[in-house]
Amino acid sequence: MATQKTILRYPSLSVASAFDKEQALIRRIEQGEFNEALLLWQPDAQTLVLPAGQKWPQTPELRRALSSLGWQVQSRRTGGAPVPQLPGVINVSYLTVWPANTPYHIQTAYQYFCTILQYFFHQLGISTTVGDTPRSYCDGDYNLNIAGKKVVGTAQRILRLGAGAGMGAAKQTVMLAQACLLIDADCQHIVAPVSLCNRLCGHSDRIEAEVHTPLAAHLDELPATEQLFQLLTQAFMARPPLVVGKA
Repeated sequence: MATQKTILRYPSLSVASAFDKEQALIRRIEQGEFNEALLLWQPDAQTLVLPAGQKWPQTPELRRALSSLGWQVQSRRTGGAPVPQLPGVINVSYLTVWPANTPYHIQTAYQYFCTILQYFFHQLGISTTVGDTPRSYCDGDYNLNIAGKKVVGTAQRILRLGAGAGMGAAKQTVMLAQACLLIDADCQHIVAPVSLCNRLCGHSDRIEAEVHTPLAAHLDELPATEQLFQLLTQAFMARPPLVVGKA
């Protein structure tokens, strides 16, 4: 059956609304409306996103301290570490139904997602590598780096959803991959709330602004947000087939 897909693009959106739209896409995939979705959005306000759980408690002290710096607070369902969201950052949420009767491999899924994102940068004449970035916020093995500095952070989770309506419908595996792209953000400014949160929550992780880099620092002229959205869309439209091998 041919792939049914949808693409949503929001140049200015609250973090809470973005999370709601992501959940709505998940429900629509579960109902069988389509099997692939791309959500592109840029935050409309400075918001520090905290993972759910006791590791990052949203105490009144933390909220007051962040508010004094001009930052809102928003929680998310998944784990990880605090992530600063603000205008000048573009977010990607990509959902795709995993091939039927095929084991899910997290390394394959991450590499596939990163390959698509690397093509976005390739269209702009920028070379990126995939790997961790010590001292970056929410560090992981599948960051995109420019000359060793983090420009994209990625996250991923697998969803087990019912395949459409009806009794006894088989479960389908859906990959939700997310990316946060530094476009035109002041790195000193964005690490400040993360460092504050680490301190007030009792975490010793040291975050350094110098290990991050925005896309704007590598271009003579930064394209408009809508043009960047279009280039991201083209990267996903031109993606290679998903090939799943052995673990």
